[in-house]
Amino acid sequence: MPMNACISGPFWHTETLGCSASDPSSRTPTMRPATDRQTSRSKSRGFSLLELLVAMMIIAVLGTLGFSQYRKHSAQARYLKAQDDLKIVAEGLDQYYLKHFRYPDFGSFDAMIEANSPLVKESLIKTGMSSQDPFSQPYEGKSTRDTYELKFLGDPSNPEDAGPVTRTPGQGAVMGSGPAAGGAPGATKTDTPAEPGAKK
Repeated sequence: MPMNACISGPFWHTETLGCSASDPSSRTPTMRPATDRQTSRSKSRGFSLLELLVAMMIIAVLGTLGFSQYRKHSAQARYLKAQDDLKIVAEGLDQYYLKHFRYPDFGSFDAMIEANSPLVKESLIKTGMSSQDPFSQPYEGKSTRDTYELKFLGDPSNPEDAGPVTRTPGQGAVMGSGPAAGGAPGATKTDTPAEPGAKK
């Protein structure tokens, strides 16, 4: 008698136990085609190499654009900060002139902002000002009884659009222009001049 195994319940047995090998088994698993198994495996595998490369390229482009915009706005902010520093010292010198009818004698910008400076002692400028601009370049300045000149060297990485800035009593501020200064390259912007002895 052939020993054909079949399934009845959880146990394997032969047809000697009353099971015929030709009877269909309710426990026999159905086999899926090989192509279906491969498709299900590829779906659960995740991203393909091409998809990862495309995603990384998009992230790199966005990161480059964002960093360049950050550098541009950071440089503009530093350029404006340097202009404000010159304006503070220039206004202090003008106030000194109004009180004493002359400008103090200073041979350098450092002498104007040091703790023993008459501008600091008379609270005409704020204390603790830096002698260097936000681009780590020294401010330049000098004054005599009749006039003064203050200078900021500009953005060294962008001299065409953010060039040097100079302040004098007769001219106000003459600056290299561009995005930070609000004009076209090579143009100048002048504040309303503060004439010596004029009331504010």
